Amino acid sequence: MTTALKFRNITASPEDAVETWPFEGVLAAVERGTLPDWRRLARAIQADPWGQVAQQVLEAVQLSRPYGTTELLEGVVNRARELAANAERAEVATEVRNLVSASGLSQQDFATRLGTSRSRLSTYMSGKVVPSAALMVRMRRVAS
Repeated sequence: MTTALKFRNITASPEDAVETWPFEGVLAAVERGTLPDWRRLARAIQADPWGQVAQQVLEAVQLSRPYGTTELLEGVVNRARELAANAERAEVATEVRNLVSASGLSQQDFATRLGTSRSRLSTYMSGKVVPSAALMVRMRRVAS
């Protein structure tokens, strides 16, 4: 991909993968980049919402506060993190449902063995509430 973006005093090239750019490259893209450059940053952020590129973008916008770009890129990070958290929540809910099913117990009996109520177990199964790590371990133990 060709870009009008130029880096100064760093060995990376704007054509390199954004994941390989040092902080100064990300900062240059935030401050002087254009929509194609920001799209590349957004793709990297969507692939790893808590990764290095996301962190560098947040640091860059906090440092330089470029007009308009700050809200755009902070929004990209926040939305990517929200989508990832929702996907993780759904994944946990699926695992809880699978554990209940694998146990061969009724939901009431499974909940009792966990030390919780059936209604609370239902919130875990629907993804409305995410169980603690300790409770997930207990669920796995009850299911086996």
